[in-house]
Amino acid sequence: MTILHTARLRLEPFTDSHLDGLNAMNSDPEVMRYLSGKPETREETQAVIERVKARWAELGYSWWSFFELASGELIGAGCVQHLGRDQANPLELGWRLRRDKWHQGFALEAAEAMATFAFNTLQAPRVQAVCKPDNAASAKVMTRLGMHYIGRQTWYDSEVAVYEIARGDWQVHSESQGAT
Repeated sequence: MTILHTARLRLEPFTDSHLDGLNAMNSDPEVMRYLSGKPETREETQAVIERVKARWAELGYSWWSFFELASGELIGAGCVQHLGRDQANPLELGWRLRRDKWHQGFALEAAEAMATFAFNTLQAPRVQAVCKPDNAASAKVMTRLGMHYIGRQTWYDSEVAVYEIARGDWQVHSESQGAT
C-alpha cells in the first residue's frame, strides 16, 4: 500500500490503528456538514475502515489518513476512489480535515499529492472532485488544484458541484506550481 509524503503531511492508508483519530474527526458535526450531514459513530467509522482496507487490497488505492508531520497527529483523510464507488466511473479526489486544521493549506497539499498519485501511478486520464454547491471552501481547493467546474450532477444521493481536470492540464498546472 502506498504512503504519500508532502512538506507537512504523511498520507497513510487506513488501518485499524487510525480508528480513534478518524472517529474524533468524523464525529464532529461541522466536519460532516457537507458530507453525510451527521456525525459518525465509532462503529460506523470502524465499518468504513474495513471497507477501505478491502478496497486497498482489491484496487491498490482508496482512502488515506493525513498525519501532520510537526505533531504526529491524524488531522484529516482523503481518497482516490471511483466516483460513486463504481469502477466504471472516473477517479475522484476527496478530502476532509479536523476543524482546527481548516484554512491552513493542508487540504490543497494533500489533494495535490493524491492527484499526482492518480495521474502518475494510476495513469488516470482525468480526475474529478465533487462538493455540495454551497461548500465554498472545497470548491476553492478544487479551483486551486487547476480543476474547472463542469456543472451539477447527482452523486451520493444529492446534488453536487462537479469539478474536473485532465491529465495534460494537470501536468501544466503542476509544473507551473512547482509540484512533481
